[in-house]
Amino acid sequence: MDALIVYPENKDQLVALKAVMKAMKIAFEQKSDTYPDEVIKGVEKSLQQAKDGALMPYKGIDEILDFPYR
Repeated sequence: MDALIVYPENKDQLVALKAVMKAMKIAFEQKSDTYPDEVIKGVEKSLQQAKDGALMPYKGIDEILDFPYR
């Protein structure tokens, strides 16, 4: 049988779709493509740092750790 992927536009639509599918005994699974707020804020902060030129180039793990043996 074919599968459907639906994209409800708001919570009310999601609730209604789930109720209809449960009433009709249609199996479904719910997945979320959203990221936690702290992840989004971190990405936005990094993008702003890149725009401001506040990034440091990566030169190697030895230099980051101040590793004396090369």
